Amino acid sequence: MAKTFHLQIIASDRVFYDGDCQHLVVTALDGQLGILGGHEALVTSLPTGELKYLVDGKWHYAATSEGFMEVMPEFAVILVDTCELPEEIDIKRAQEAKRRAEEKLRQQQSIKEYYHTQTALNKAMNRLKISQKHFK
Repeated sequence: MAKTFHLQIIASDRVFYDGDCQHLVVTALDGQLGILGGHEALVTSLPTGELKYLVDGKWHYAATSEGFMEVMPEFAVILVDTCELPEEIDIKRAQEAKRRAEEKLRQQQSIKEYYHTQTALNKAMNRLKISQKHFK
């Protein structure tokens, strides 16, 4: 059996997952990052993206917002604002958020407003991608 490590995924509104994990793959700033038990110590920021984790031979998927991750050889902790299973994503709400963000990007705004709008658009598009990719 593969070496496991303890994984905690903590969102602002709940503990999303707290248990053993065989393999973790997250969207990192420069691509995909895989974590196995015994991984070197690491602290990194995470962009909006997808994560997947292997528990008892079954992959689980989630859409996450920006956050941080700490990895030690025996555990990993992920702190994010939001984390959702594909089946928890409200597709109509995500489509509406995407439409609103795209409309707002067409309007003149300050640099700060632009970055907030771009973040909202990225989050909505990620939610739609994850729900369509993994929820059937």
